[in-house]
Amino acid sequence: MFLCRYDVVKDIPDNLFVPSSIPDQCSPIHLNLVARHGTRAPTKKKMRELEALSLRLGILLQNAKEQKVSLQKLPSWLWGWKSPWEGKVKGGELISQGEEEMYNLGIRIRESFSQLFREEYLPDVYPIKATQIPRASASAVAFGMGLFRGRGNLGPGRQRAFAVTSESRASDILLRFHDCCQNYKAFRKSQAPVADKLKEPVLEEITHALVKRYELNFTRQDTSSLWFLCKQEASLLNITDRACALFSPSEVSSLEWADDLEMFVLKGYGNSLNYRMGVPLLEDVIQSMEQAIKALEEKHAPGSYEKASLRFAHAETLVPFSCLLGLFLDRPEFELIQREQPLQLPPKPPQIRKWRGSIVAPFGGNNMLVLYSCPANNASKYFVQVLHNEHPVPMPGCDDSDICPFEVFKEKIGARHLKHKYNAVCNLKMEFSEHKSLFKVVCFASDCSAVLLEQSLDVWMWALIPRWKLCTDTDKY
Repeated sequence: MFLCRYDVVKDIPDNLFVPSSIPDQCSPIHLNLVARHGTRAPTKKKMRELEALSLRLGILLQNAKEQKVSLQKLPSWLWGWKSPWEGKVKGGELISQGEEEMYNLGIRIRESFSQLFREEYLPDVYPIKATQIPRASASAVAFGMGLFRGRGNLGPGRQRAFAVTSESRASDILLRFHDCCQNYKAFRKSQAPVADKLKEPVLEEITHALVKRYELNFTRQDTSSLWFLCKQEASLLNITDRACALFSPSEVSSLEWADDLEMFVLKGYGNSLNYRMGVPLLEDVIQSMEQAIKALEEKHAPGSYEKASLRFAHAETLVPFSCLLGLFLDRPEFELIQREQPLQLPPKPPQIRKWRGSIVAPFGGNNMLVLYSCPANNASKYFVQVLHNEHPVPMPGCDDSDICPFEVFKEKIGARHLKHKYNAVCNLKMEFSEHKSLFKVVCFASDCSAVLLEQSLDVWMWALIPRWKLCTDTDKY
């Protein structure tokens, strides 16, 4: 689930991948962290949706009672259910579980890379950056408290003060590039209904099953809201025997897949614009590693150069950054995007897929790029290891290894994206009208097909077209 707590999913193993061993002679010289904020409360909009669900359930139960429908199959908790967030004025803030996630992450990173965090804290040595959104900056503070625990003189925990810097939301192309990218805003607005259409068959099928199972006149919106409640209860309240229990295991798998489709189309590999707008962040990461190499080779004095760059943002930051690194792709898929060709949608369960929102960007999800200096008798002296949620992860651009020679990383992963400049990607006028000549059919349901409508300027769109229309009106697409 896209709303999973970090501690629940961070250690889910990839049994098909064997991590590389870092040679004993190698030592870390720099660390880049890009993290999503920790677990948060529902946003104000979603809290209103849950309050509406409470009213809706009351109406459904009353109607069923008046019509003398058998109510024996109904879970008792449905009667008189109220949203746990009813009456709250604001939402989206970091909650206590989220604070603990970030605090403990800071502790673990210092323990895992103790060589990098031996020096006295200075803002230029350990810069901590966050977006202006409170849950991101609060996550940065909680992380810093764990990272520098015992390093100061404040209070019983010997805390110390540290700086967290933020760029204005209006100009933060490093961590909130999606807010500043006009083409992405236009694309997202045009494609949100398309993403909803992709999810519709799943919601329709499961709604029919719920109506038959509980004899209540649920709608697709009811199903969607109950699924959201399930995710909130499981992630924030550790409750899995209420809303989640309404769905069968196969229905949960289908709903997770539908969420993954939406994330794929609107935030991930479904459109190159989704991740190309993140080139300033990738460029900043690579430059920071180059500067660390220069400082080491020129023997700069300790405390005069950056050892770790620590960034805290959102799913809209972490997902594109993962795509820029080529994570969660098979080698043939990686080669497709290198040739500027689109990918198919993630396969429907029970087929196995790498693209899972619960793994790609849970609350507190993160990517770490650790730069190592190794003995000169190796073919390369500097290597980059990529860790996702603190575990080594394969990079298709580096022969499916989690460790890559720095020059290969720059050439095979960085250069392909950095040739695209942010202003050209985001602020040149791009038309999102349907291309009329090229399409690719991807079947994912029994009665409809997802059609890839290729666009100019390396932008592509998904549309949902009935199969009979494809047979009779193909000249239109």
